Amino acid sequence: MSISFLSNHARVLAMVAAESDVRLRDVAVRLGITERAVQRIVAELEREGLLSRAREGRRNRYEVRRDARLDSLLDLAFGPGAPPPAAPPARPRQFHSRREDSFID
Repeated sequence: MSISFLSNHARVLAMVAAESDVRLRDVAVRLGITERAVQRIVAELEREGLLSRAREGRRNRYEVRRDARLDSLLDLAFGPGAPPPAAPPARPRQFHSRREDSFID
């Protein structure tokens, strides 16, 4: 059994970042999802500005846009307009009058 903590969008993005001339068919086989699902994910990543596509002969070459805005990726992860995840509550600082490892009395 294989467990992945990354979404398919993140996995496709990482695979394209590592190998820009990878075929979508190969991405599908490596990730264990359908080629149609990969096509849909790539189209969404392009639409959000996270990927760019360039035609080279009969093939497409994909490139991760490193200047892309992070909120596009968050929209893909949490849905458009979703509030950002809440920050964990801050732990109150505890002040001690004298620390045991202190050399000053």
